[in-house]
Amino acid sequence: MPRAESSASYQELSEEVEHVAEHPEAVEEGEEEDEDQEDASSAILPVLDSESGTSSPSVHFSKTCLKNVFSVILLFIYLLLMAVAVFLVYQTITDFREKLKHPVMSVSYKEVPLYDAPGIALYPGKAQLLSCKHHYYDHIPPLINPGQPGEIECTTQRINYTDPFTNQTMKDALIVQGPRDVKKRELVFLQFRLNETDQDFSAINYLLFSSFQEFLSSPDKAEFMKDCESSYSSWKFSGGFRTWVKMSLVETKEEDGRETVEFKQETSVVNYIDQRHKPASDQLFFVVFEWKDPFIQKVQDIVTANPWNMIALFCGIFLALFKAADFAKLSVKWMIKIRKRHLKRRSQAMNHIN
Repeated sequence: MPRAESSASYQELSEEVEHVAEHPEAVEEGEEEDEDQEDASSAILPVLDSESGTSSPSVHFSKTCLKNVFSVILLFIYLLLMAVAVFLVYQTITDFREKLKHPVMSVSYKEVPLYDAPGIALYPGKAQLLSCKHHYYDHIPPLINPGQPGEIECTTQRINYTDPFTNQTMKDALIVQGPRDVKKRELVFLQFRLNETDQDFSAINYLLFSSFQEFLSSPDKAEFMKDCESSYSSWKFSGGFRTWVKMSLVETKEEDGRETVEFKQETSVVNYIDQRHKPASDQLFFVVFEWKDPFIQKVQDIVTANPWNMIALFCGIFLALFKAADFAKLSVKWMIKIRKRHLKRRSQAMNHIN
């Protein structure tokens, strides 16, 4: 056995020497390529023992073929992953654009112990304000001498201005300071009397605006009221009833950054039983203003698309693409190297047979 092994080694050595003598430049180039690609090919696929001197040409060819098939399969897998990555990039960009076009409405609530006193603008017309008082804890004492002038404990101010929609009709507004302390359930109770009317239905218009203090500090109160009437909605309360108005505040942030304030209200109406001894021809109006709860509703449009998530996704996808491209390049080089080795061994076998 030692003699057979030594003879085989001597035969292979002689064949390599002859091949080097015949093609010295090709052998040098092949050796340089083998040394350059050794690390890259070993990192991609496990190197099988294909250079064993004792393996037969058929076994060596089967191993080489198996390596080629395995490399092609991996190459197709990486190409598939590249296609999936490109699709994810397209889908992510499409979703981001859709979310930018269709923001989501966000609603939050802020609790406050005290509100900024709102302004209550009433348009009584021919009706007379009889009394105005602040009460607490939803308690209104029984009426004393209804229909007769009483105490006016509220901060009020009258103002005249032209109608903002017609610019011709003069309007007479009674501005009353609204309730502030929502924890103590503060309310404002007003009583009006209308002696005569030529209308079939009697009602008093009113509107609410956000801050009574802003009205007092405004240099042009008439223009301030015109802006309020243009911006806020108006309501009515009828005669012969006690109308209880519960207010809530909604702050909306627009897309351009502006903040708008809107009042929402819930009303309950109770019939007034007139117990005066003399039959009266006048009409009595009763209205109560109170805060519904201590929560300010804040509404704003938010964009759910997060650019940082997109950046992280793009970085991962680009890294995967670069890795796939590098793997494809190394795979092609590795297959070329295997092809050259196969041709080299085939030529060596043909020379040995000759």
